[in-house]
Amino acid sequence: MFTRKTVAFLRALKRNNNREWFRERKDDYEQHVRGPMIDVLARWSTDFRAFAPELIADPKVSLFRIYRDTRFSSDKTPLKTAIAAHFPSRHFARNLGAGLYFEVAPAWVWIGGGMYMPSTTDLQAIRNQIAVTYPRFHRVLTAPAFKKTVGELTGERLTRVPNGYPKDHPAAHYLQFRQFIGGCEYEAAFATSPRFYSELLRVFKAVTPLVRFLNTAILEAATPPPVLVDEPPSRDRRRTASPPPAATPMW
Repeated sequence: MFTRKTVAFLRALKRNNNREWFRERKDDYEQHVRGPMIDVLARWSTDFRAFAPELIADPKVSLFRIYRDTRFSSDKTPLKTAIAAHFPSRHFARNLGAGLYFEVAPAWVWIGGGMYMPSTTDLQAIRNQIAVTYPRFHRVLTAPAFKKTVGELTGERLTRVPNGYPKDHPAAHYLQFRQFIGGCEYEAAFATSPRFYSELLRVFKAVTPLVRFLNTAILEAATPPPVLVDEPPSRDRRRTASPPPAATPMW
């Protein structure tokens, strides 16, 4: 779906990152960059039904804008030099939860998923789920499809086990993670390969169990436990001073 013109445009954009240059070539962007990405999203809206129906593939949700938010950044270049899309779970509000992601950049293609910046609350929920259900998380990350496709879990880690967990916990290695990412990087030219979409499908299928584990942990922590109502005590008829009154007829 992507072509050499896609990568060529992104490389030229990196060299000419200004609004005037982009404005003059907006049609090229629509045809060679954004258009192919929309085609990919349309295909995913169907393919997700087979193995991850909870994930969203909708341009209004999934497609990242080309314009950068520079308000709080020292980098004031106005445009992103990669075309990217993410596929979040429909069980979360916008920009929350774990999901799948891929991008085509001037120098690489990255495909994978997980959770890049969990909030403090979500991180605690994930760690608790890892600790309480261990070795379930270990089985997710050592499944043949995950190991063969992406290798191992990556992301920032603490240098020691976080407070609240024993240092010798069997899941100590995983409890140190602050990010939970599984993915693969390729050369930029791979975006134009006939194998691109099939590889995208293969990686997404391998990483989906990780995404699902993370989202389940967050959702279960946010769901209040059911309220249990005690059953009324049984009547000890031997201690009843008098029999219950007869029912009053309604007519």
